[in-house]
Amino acid sequence: MFEYFISPTKGKMKFEKVVGDLINFVLEQPEEVYRIIVGTDSEGKEVPDFVSAIVILRKGKGGRYFWKKIRDQKKYTLRTRIYEETMLSLKLAMKLRESIEKKLEKIRPKNYKNLEIHTDIGQVGETREMIKEIVGMVRGNGFEVKIKPEAFGASSVADYYLK
Repeated sequence: MFEYFISPTKGKMKFEKVVGDLINFVLEQPEEVYRIIVGTDSEGKEVPDFVSAIVILRKGKGGRYFWKKIRDQKKYTLRTRIYEETMLSLKLAMKLRESIEKKLEKIRPKNYKNLEIHTDIGQVGETREMIKEIVGMVRGNGFEVKIKPEAFGASSVADYYLK
């Protein structure tokens, strides 16, 4: 499912190349502080497309991102769609964590925070009823979690590629 991603500057890349690009980005300026974020968004249709994004930020100095569109023929309600977005983010974050943790271990904990998952839920709108469930699910898997308006990995980066 997450074999290939799109980079706005480098085009289609295998997941392993994305991981290498993330590591190289950190190693270019290892003294800086980094955030690595995973987020997924979907269209509000009954049969939606999903977009998952990986974002790396160098605090105060920009970043990079990669995205992947996932087409699904299943029908979803709002609730099941939000769960699917969260599960896709968790699967991707677990795969990413497994691939990068050992490589970034030498520069931790000062320069690299725990992987964050940005969820497309917030205090306003229908998804507010799901906050405790989704936040608990993400934290229970060992990840930091952000909701709107702080969840730009899902609500801005991933959302952009749904249009």
